Amino acid sequence: MESKVEDIKHETIPPDGRSTFVHHAEAVWNQRQPYGPNGLRGIFSSHYAAACAAFAALGGMVFGYDQGVVSVVLVMEQFLSRFTSVSDKAAGAGFYKGLLTAMIELGAFLGALNQGWIADKISRKYSIVVAVIIFTVGGILQTASMDYAMLAVGRLIGGVGIGMLSMVAPLYISEISPPEIRGSLLVLEELSIVGGICIAYWITYGTRYMAGEWAWRLPFLLQMIPSTVLALGILFLPFSPRWLASKGRDDEALQSLGKLRGLPVTDKRVQQEWFDIRAEAAFHRQTSAIRHPNLQSKSRVNSMKLEIASWTDCFRRGCWRRTHVGVGLMFFQQFVGINALIYYSPTLFETMGLTYSMQLIMSGVLNVTQLVGVSTSIWTIDRFGRRPLLLWGSFCMTISHLIIAVFVGKYQNNWPNHRDAGWASVAFLLFYMLSFGATWGPVPWAMPSEIFPSSLRAKGVALATCSNWFNNFIIGLITPPLVQNTGFGAYTFFAVFCLLSFVWTFFFVPETRGRTLEQMDHVFKDINSEEEEARRHSIEAGIIANNCRVQDSGDSSAIKLQRLFLNASDDLFTRPGRSTVPVTDFGGSGGRVRQTVCDMETVKPARRNGSQEKGVFR
Repeated sequence: MESKVEDIKHETIPPDGRSTFVHHAEAVWNQRQPYGPNGLRGIFSSHYAAACAAFAALGGMVFGYDQGVVSVVLVMEQFLSRFTSVSDKAAGAGFYKGLLTAMIELGAFLGALNQGWIADKISRKYSIVVAVIIFTVGGILQTASMDYAMLAVGRLIGGVGIGMLSMVAPLYISEISPPEIRGSLLVLEELSIVGGICIAYWITYGTRYMAGEWAWRLPFLLQMIPSTVLALGILFLPFSPRWLASKGRDDEALQSLGKLRGLPVTDKRVQQEWFDIRAEAAFHRQTSAIRHPNLQSKSRVNSMKLEIASWTDCFRRGCWRRTHVGVGLMFFQQFVGINALIYYSPTLFETMGLTYSMQLIMSGVLNVTQLVGVSTSIWTIDRFGRRPLLLWGSFCMTISHLIIAVFVGKYQNNWPNHRDAGWASVAFLLFYMLSFGATWGPVPWAMPSEIFPSSLRAKGVALATCSNWFNNFIIGLITPPLVQNTGFGAYTFFAVFCLLSFVWTFFFVPETRGRTLEQMDHVFKDINSEEEEARRHSIEAGIIANNCRVQDSGDSSAIKLQRLFLNASDDLFTRPGRSTVPVTDFGGSGGRVRQTVCDMETVKPARRNGSQEKGVFR
């Protein structure tokens, strides 16, 4: 008889104990029961997961703090008296100053690239601890630096730790978050980054008035406080349930998931998500085995070859669209001009005719404006979605750049007589920062960590983060000559890329709002063959058949499910390699429900309350 797995529908668990699962391989997310509301209300209703995400986001504060420190430290007289090679009066000062910035970006690139396999190997949680240890070593070297070489090495090592944190923090947050508020919780990463920038900027703005070298050593020392708190606190947070499932630790994954959702493990929503997690992990493990059949033995050589091969899988069918989106988002996040404005904002304000003191103050205000923009996305990203935010952000930033380019092009040689135009340019620069903070700031950090399949998620996020750091490095190289040699050309250059980001988003970026991580195959239309669909159904059928248990209960209206039982009354369930067996109509009126274990090895007929059960799996 023919299997009817495809016809299974999503139902609640009524008092008679009948229940069914949704196959996440079908596009059925509209039928999935939510954990709660989205936005701020959802954060308060899922307070434990939100607290875990907020704590993990301290990694973003470390990253942002470092960015904010350097922008002011590099112009401190106390710093320049120790490191004369970066003073404007020294020969080759531009090269040595640029090298300090490049060291952090090079280190971050290497850290993000290697964090992929580290996070898969030892867990997301423990890889954060490793990242903090490396960052702390770099921070100590920077704080105690006595010469340029020591400072550069400290920047490189610290950069490795920052790169690792910038990759694994959003990865961990995405894997522990309920789908309704995943975007809002991922925004906490960008909020921490911008918050770190603001805190560092104003701290260094104040310490520059201190006498002696502690004016710059103290800001470097303070950056180790949030990283130390993160390293100690992360040990008390739960493991990612998706990482546990990828390691075959299914029972631990269920317990972690229940704790994160604040619900009993018998809750239907928890059980459904647990089922989806295991099915998706098994599907991609099987896909890897099919693609690399000669690398499945457990030898060390094969493990290394499989690790390398899995990186190439990010660019193969079934994942290349996601890699394109993840890397592309980070590319445009840099090429819309944000870090050019952060790093060189005093120079840009100078081109608009502001005094030196006002340049520094407005640079700080610029960062605060971005922080305000990011704060709004905590609500908007899960209310309106990722895609609308990106499109509106691209539009607003394009307009801002074009208007500033017109003002700078017309008045840059005579700002004293056109103060109104100068302040109008500042106003549109602040509008740009507000628009970026609300859109292209948080979304590119949020989406890469939610779009990749479980087996390649760490590597996919690593590639996207590497794209961020590499393009950050490119922007750092090209911005000074752009500003110095073209004036308004810098704004025109970034306006073109803002417009390109609109076109690219419109054609290539799908909406992921409200989808679970396991539904991304259908969001990206990566399951596009009958053979793949059949394999996924087979895996799901096997999981259900081997893991269904109903605990002894004295009341049939309050059946407690340890592992939710598939009941497709009068339907048939086929599992490859086993006989086709009818599924029990499990429930009924009255009576005690005895414990039954689903194995499908043996099917025993049984009677209960005088009615013939169509099959009890034993």
